[in-house]
Amino acid sequence: MQPNLEPMNNDAIWSKVKFNLITKNSENKPLQTWFNPTDLIGIEQTAHAKRFKLGVPTELHKYWISENLFDRICAEISSLFKQPFEVELVVTGKAIHIPPESPGALHQAMSLKDPQEMVSAPAAAPATYEVRKSGDFLNPEYTFSSFVVGRNNEFAHATSYRIAQRPGSEGYNPLFICGPTGMGKTHLLHAVGNHIRESAPQTRILYISAERFLNECVSCIRRGEMDKFKQRYREKCDLLLMDDIQVLGRGEAVQEEFFHTLNDFFEKGRQVVVASDRVPKDIKGLEDRIRTRLEWGLIADIQMPDIETRMAIMRYKAERRHILLPDEVISYIAKISKRSIRELEGNLNKVKMFSELQGLPINLELTKKVLAVHDDSTSITIDEIQRLASEHYKIRIPDLKSKSRNKPIVTARQMAMFLIKLHLDKSLVDIGRAFGSRDHTTVLNALRRIEFQLNEDSDLKKDFDELQSRIHNITGV
Repeated sequence: MQPNLEPMNNDAIWSKVKFNLITKNSENKPLQTWFNPTDLIGIEQTAHAKRFKLGVPTELHKYWISENLFDRICAEISSLFKQPFEVELVVTGKAIHIPPESPGALHQAMSLKDPQEMVSAPAAAPATYEVRKSGDFLNPEYTFSSFVVGRNNEFAHATSYRIAQRPGSEGYNPLFICGPTGMGKTHLLHAVGNHIRESAPQTRILYISAERFLNECVSCIRRGEMDKFKQRYREKCDLLLMDDIQVLGRGEAVQEEFFHTLNDFFEKGRQVVVASDRVPKDIKGLEDRIRTRLEWGLIADIQMPDIETRMAIMRYKAERRHILLPDEVISYIAKISKRSIRELEGNLNKVKMFSELQGLPINLELTKKVLAVHDDSTSITIDEIQRLASEHYKIRIPDLKSKSRNKPIVTARQMAMFLIKLHLDKSLVDIGRAFGSRDHTTVLNALRRIEFQLNEDSDLKKDFDELQSRIHNITGV
């Protein structure tokens, strides 16, 4: 039976949240080290919602929690606090005792050379900026003007902007933004909301993660409060922005409500924009009726930006934060940050933090020292080449490794084999093993076929040049 949560005071709510997080992650030493000192400073009423202000001892704690724990904190608060809320992390500068295992945890979390020295350094003054996430409201920093457009995301940006100008009337409903983690999907969701809020302030906008939608739905089912749930999502919302919808494949009851919510929005001509790290057909456990509804609209994908776009993003973020970066530092960080924009910004944060705590200017020597463990910029792996080929040919990686003789799959598979042989010191046996344990003669035939067709097939040559370019953006060579 669910407890009555109404009488719970601020401290009781936070004590329960903290207890749940720590007990659920008792084996996670970094979490124990960096989350334990977090305390509730207070709960403030803002113009939009209640704001939970959480105090952390240092900038390092703030960074680690922001990167690794924020979503789980919000989910736990949501399960207890049935109102709109925001979460803000504030550096208090209070001294703490660092357990013996914490240097290793810090090294893992921050990848710095001398973590113990950094932790024992004088605490910084309380931060004047906020790290905030909200279940219902938008981050004002995420706008179209602050989104750096490149070849990797120009289609997703253009369609998002068009929908923001005329929500529900373009026939792109829902808009499905798809791409790997940390590529700017969430930024575009907020940008759509912020644009509409400014141009049509009467619009009722709801930004929410699918994780929170799932938690709220389950909680309302248990409490017998589904009428409130339906009222919030179907009657009190004109624009629904939902992030990370791949998690909806977990529960049938939640999918039922999501399906009816989608139908309600479509029937009323209200706009839905969702984001996921995979296309609808690859979301495991998703019902076919939801999959077809999502595919009914427009799918806009985002991929990793090339090195020129990454450098432009670096310059923009440094200017916004008044960080003076030499061109050689910008080039170096952009070159080694090849997995996501989030990694790009994380590496910038690490260099900035190390510079401030050590009182050293940011230069190439310092940057290489701080980010040494990340500098594998001249290498690429079989997995990465397979991923690039699957993305380029728009097929799944399991299909590359399957026994399928479908022509598009065979072409993608043979191209991936050819690129692996070209860029990596791998034997025919090694390559065959990476593609479903094929024998070396199959690999040899694939290599010869691609080599011959490159001189005969202009479309295949174009595919090869594009993939070569993308590999160059990763390796820098």
